[in-house]
Amino acid sequence: MIAKIGKAGANTHGVLRYLYGAGRANEHTDPHLVASWDGFAPDPGRDEAATLAQLATVLDLRVKQAGDRAPDKHVWHCSLRAAPEDRILSDEDWAVITRRVLNATGIAPAGDPDACRWVAVRHADDHIHIVATKVRGDLTPPRHWNDRPRADKELVAIEKEYGLRQVPRGDRTAARRPTRAEQEKARRTGRAATPAERLRTTVRTAVAAATDTEEFFTILRGTGVLVNVLHFPSGDIRGYKVALPDDTNAKGEPVWFSGSTLAPDLSYPKINERLAPARSTTADQPSGRRRKAWQHVTDAATRIPEILAQADDATAQAHITVLAETLDALPLIAPAAYKHQLAQAANAFERASRSRIRAHHQQAQATRRAVKAIVREPGPKDGALLAILLDAILLAVVAAQHWHHTRHHDQQAEAARQAVEHLHAAYLAAAVQPPTVIHQRGLRLTATVQQRQTALVRQALPDLAEQILAEPGWPALAASLADAEVAGRDAVAALAEAAAQRELGTAASVSEVLVWRLRHLADLPPQPALGQPVSAPPQVKSARPIQQRRTR
Repeated sequence: MIAKIGKAGANTHGVLRYLYGAGRANEHTDPHLVASWDGFAPDPGRDEAATLAQLATVLDLRVKQAGDRAPDKHVWHCSLRAAPEDRILSDEDWAVITRRVLNATGIAPAGDPDACRWVAVRHADDHIHIVATKVRGDLTPPRHWNDRPRADKELVAIEKEYGLRQVPRGDRTAARRPTRAEQEKARRTGRAATPAERLRTTVRTAVAAATDTEEFFTILRGTGVLVNVLHFPSGDIRGYKVALPDDTNAKGEPVWFSGSTLAPDLSYPKINERLAPARSTTADQPSGRRRKAWQHVTDAATRIPEILAQADDATAQAHITVLAETLDALPLIAPAAYKHQLAQAANAFERASRSRIRAHHQQAQATRRAVKAIVREPGPKDGALLAILLDAILLAVVAAQHWHHTRHHDQQAEAARQAVEHLHAAYLAAAVQPPTVIHQRGLRLTATVQQRQTALVRQALPDLAEQILAEPGWPALAASLADAEVAGRDAVAALAEAAAQRELGTAASVSEVLVWRLRHLADLPPQPALGQPVSAPPQVKSARPIQQRRTR
């Protein structure tokens, strides 16, 4: 159940007129009172003798009595909505729930004879509206600070007691939701997203690509966004505002949004903190060998589940923030076929990138540098390298979902779950074509090599071996195992480690997933040439555990 508390209003009669009216699309049916402060308020919906003016007058009585002491905007309006799958609650149920919410918020504490006057109007099966006037019987204002979180806390208990869907709760770190006016304006202009949503995506992408704040503003201006940088008298930057050239107000002026208005982590101080020069740390060092940025990002994503499981919360939050930046950057350089799903994954994970935990960004700066480097590197020409990276990112996002869930970050965990769905779709699309060459090489393995690889799988993964051997992707995995041995790797240890990175029960093809992980762990080319011979040596030369290689 969701409580939506609107801004205070000044016209009691106007709010009642809307609640008892037909609605914007004639969706209001049978409007009537389910409860009121004393049980005797006139009900224009059921009592033919009652009028909206009478109901407004009795609600406003104390406002009139208070005179100049009454607040200008004295109307408190809250809607309570059940989930679509919830059972239909009776009027009596809604009356009890209304009183509990009014008690929790401080508008009408239980047993208080001086509590504010209020009514609850029902005009649909799934929700009610509560209207109260904010003047108590002693003509003082009610104590209703933090009414939104207090209402949410009470609704959590109500959901459990009534067997309703338990809605994910926020922690006040979410980006501002678009208003109805902004949504309607977007529809009128033929846009799927509001200006604030479009700007939020643009700013997040610029943060992911920029190496410092100066470049951040340069990238923003390069996208066509209007940028206004604000300064202190000393000349130091104190903030910024952005606007879209095609979004103007009634006077034809740009509609500006500050960074903090777009999202809490997009304020200038937060961006400056993330883009600050990195100090060298031992917790987040890339491999000593010179490797491409894509490989660095893949390595970093592979380490995230372990970091989230072992590191302190501030460090873990920093790596989740960088994971979000990785997702923001991918649509910039991924092949066109994958951009849409990757953009959707980034938009979904945006909510999972923030929590009340303050991130220790310095602990993740090496990963951040690698993310920025991939924006400056040519993107992969095929899906092989992307599939390996997406497999690692998919595992990292699943780990982030679990991390948020264990800390009761409900909205963040749900956002991560949604991101997983989009990433999985992108991964499947990226993984369709690249295995072909490896698969064809696997079909050309000699009978002796085939028997050896079969024995290796049964030794490394006895519980999954028969399933893997029966899959169409087995030849590609067999060829990859042979490549690992030729490269001097312990194929059994590498295969076991690849399988242990993440559960495989939900994989459409276990063998194909293991191909990408094995080739990444063993530093094998994602897609070797078709003519490259495959012949495993009779004994592995200079075999070394994969974990030793990775931590070197």
